[in-house]
Formats: sequence, structure tokens, C-alpha cells
Amino acid sequence: MLDTLDEIDWAGLTHAYGPADDVPGQLRRLRSTDPQDRRRALGELYANIFHQGTRYEATAYAVPFLLELLADPATPDPAALIELLVAVAIGYDETWLPDALPIARFRRTAEGGAALLAAAPRPGDEGYDEDHSEYDYVESLSAEDQERLGTYVALAAYDAVRVGVPLFRSLLTHPDPAVRISAGYALAWFPEEAAGSLPALAAVHRPVGTGETATAGPAGVVATSLVATGLLGGVPDATFLADPRPAVRWAAAVGRACALGADADPGTVAELVTWTAQPPDEPGVGPDHPGGYVPFLDGDLSGYAGLALHQVGPEHTDRAYDALLSRLSSVSGREAMPVAGGAFRIAFPDGCVPEGTPFTALTVRQQRLVEVLVRSPQTWLIDGRQFGNFIGLVDGYGLPASQVALQAYLATG
Repeated sequence: MLDTLDEIDWAGLTHAYGPADDVPGQLRRLRSTDPQDRRRALGELYANIFHQGTRYEATAYAVPFLLELLADPATPDPAALIELLVAVAIGYDETWLPDALPIARFRRTAEGGAALLAAAPRPGDEGYDEDHSEYDYVESLSAEDQERLGTYVALAAYDAVRVGVPLFRSLLTHPDPAVRISAGYALAWFPEEAAGSLPALAAVHRPVGTGETATAGPAGVVATSLVATGLLGGVPDATFLADPRPAVRWAAAVGRACALGADADPGTVAELVTWTAQPPDEPGVGPDHPGGYVPFLDGDLSGYAGLALHQVGPEHTDRAYDALLSRLSSVSGREAMPVAGGAFRIAFPDGCVPEGTPFTALTVRQQRLVEVLVRSPQTWLIDGRQFGNFIGLVDGYGLPASQVALQAYLATG
């Protein structure tokens, strides 16, 4: 295991904190017999080869060893390894959801990135300063070349993980449901491999014994595979909309919305609307819902349903907007972001309003959203403090960027 790990010039590669010579030890510790040591090693890898969503040159080099560890049944915590591999491949899934990964665009943007990376300074070069050299190099590039370089490095990591798609498929039958869930989640992000992955995901839904229904299996496993099916272009069967388990019905609606778009049927739309308006303490919502965790959007099923409503056509906009506003006043922190984001996209289709626009000049939809935000102070918070990401979202549409300031703005009307 990991026999070739030391053949890589890790000191000549870089990650978030400079030379990547600490990566081999962290990879080896993923097989430690001490659970706390494994968790620390995993956290260190998240911090250095996936720092706040950024991928680095060393990231793609670490992936084959992560896959090697994952393929060995003796390696502990396989689900956690898959989650790291997915993060390395795509960043944060909220960047892409509710849509599939736009891999063709990703590849076009990365063209020319190889030459930019080859020209970058690296450890061992004369005069190399790990605190400044790489930063100064990136800052010297145009905005287009910065995007090209960053996308190329991220794509190298993505393609390294893509090699593991057959392994992910094989793990759909793992005895641990958590591993099966993580494997289904991983397959969702490789649309170029859909031809082989869709049948593997469909097998998750098939009866495995006499008398079982087409929805046999833990709810979290089935739900994850249904969403993955939709993201890969497959259409989950409408019979799943009648499943007795909430998470399975949700997943069928989300998957069908992604695959069918404006052709989605009324049953799919109705399920999405129900979920979008559901308060966060309802059974079936959040990471502790019955039947197993569904990893998309960190388990925020209602938030994801709200995003998916944008895929089913403009004739459902009023229902979608009502559902989003109904839920907005009951959420806060990260849960508030997809709900508010969905509401803002409907209310402000042209984006930011011109500076100085009075409340009375807003449309009826825009005024309704302002009113909900004014009477929902907790929506602006995360862990009892002002949530910078939420403030940035509001500010991005040209509105006063605090609940108090927005209240004063409303009073002018």
C-alpha cells in the first residue's frame, strides 16, 4: 500500500501553505489505528490540498493515493475518503446545484492553463519565496489568465478523481449504507461517464428479493442515487413520487426536475413546492432526517427543492415564490442562502437595482421580499452573529445590507 508515494517530488509541488512535503505523512495516517489521528490527517488534507475550495498543483498528485486507499477494504472510514475526493473534484456542490456539472465549459475555460502552470515559480527555483512568489505570479496575470490557470489546476484534480469512477460504481454495493450513499453522490458529478453510471445507479432501485418493492433499500441510499440519476441526465421513475418515505419522494422530484426541466409533470412540481415551504424542524428535513443523510447541499432538502423549482418552467414561478417566502422567515445561517437566493432570482430577474431606487419603485414581488426580510431578523444570522455571506447576497441586489437598514428603507415607503 502506497509503495510509490515517495517517488513523487512532494517538496517540489505546492499546496495552500507552500511545499507539499507534508502530504505523504498525512496520506499514510489515513490508515492509522487511532481514529483521532485519522480525523486530524483528513482535516489537514482538506486544509492544504483543498483550502476553502481551492485546488493546488499537489492536489491532483494526491488523488491516486486516495483512490488506492479507498480501494483497499482494510482502509478505515471509506465514506470520508469519498467525500474528500468529491470535494477535490468539484469544490462545493452549492456552486453547481441544482444543475449538472458543466464539464464542457470547464474544459474550454482551462485551455492554455498548462502553459501558465509550467511558467509558475515553484519550490527549489532560485529566489523562490513561499510567502510571495506564487501570489505575485498569479497577480501578474490578467483576470482571464487567472481564471484559465485556476480552472486548469482544478480540472487536473477533477480528472484524477474521474479515474475512480469504476471504483465508485463498485462501492454502490458496499455493506455500509454510508459508503453506498457517498459513492452515489460521487457518481453524480461525472456526466462524461453517465453511460456506465446510470445503469449502476438504476441497480440500486431494483428489488433484491421476492416481495420487495421497486423502492427497496435504505431511504438515504435510494434518494442519493435518484438525485445522481437526474444530474446525469436520467429520469427517475414517477412511481418514486408515491414512495412512503419523504426523502425518496423529494429525491424523485429533484431528479426529475433536473432531467425534465420545463417538461416536468404536476406531481413533480407539487412535491418540490411542498418541500420548499417546509419548516426546518419538520420530519425528513436536514441531516438527521429518517432513513439516512442525503449529502447534496449538506443535506438541506428544502433548500435544494427551492433551487430545483427554477428548473421546471416560468408557469410555476408564483407557486415557487410563495413557497420560498414562506420558508425564508424560518431559516438562518447556511440554510437561508439557497432559499433567499432562489427568492432574489425570481424577484430581481435583472439583478441589482440602480442606486437610490426607493422602496415604492420596487415591483410587488420585490416589496414582498423586503417585507419578509425586515420581519425575519434571525434569517440574517449564523450562530447568533451577522452572516457575512447573507449580507453580501442582499447587498449584491442593491438593497440595504442589514436588517435594521432595510427596515428603515421600508419605512420610507
